[in-house]
Amino acid sequence: QVQLVESGGGLVQPGGSLTLSCAASGSAFRFYAMGWYRQAPGKQRELVARITSGGSTTYADSVKGRFTISRDNVKSTVFLQMNSLKPEDTAVYYCRADRNTIHNWGQGTQVTVSS
Repeated sequence: QVQLVESGGGLVQPGGSLTLSCAASGSAFRFYAMGWYRQAPGKQRELVARITSGGSTTYADSVKGRFTISRDNVKSTVFLQMNSLKPEDTAVYYCRADRNTIHNWGQGTQVTVSS
């Protein structure tokens, strides 16, 4: 299994930017597909962006063109660069590591977009 620790959340004004980081333990990070998910109050958790072990990326329609997921296999870290943030991006953001049928979640980091 892999342990995940997210960081980088906070309060930002609409139109602002934040970069989230998710640091993973263990030496097998490069074999995992990594995803960022979010959950707003009263809503289901949803996929925001995902990057495979080979570097292929997918995004939710609501964040395409604004968010960028990337990974650094040397540092065992996945990033989510978030630009042009909107109030509807407010949520707890979670990192997830996938390998075959194994899913490991981080503890989440709060992102609040408000003026």
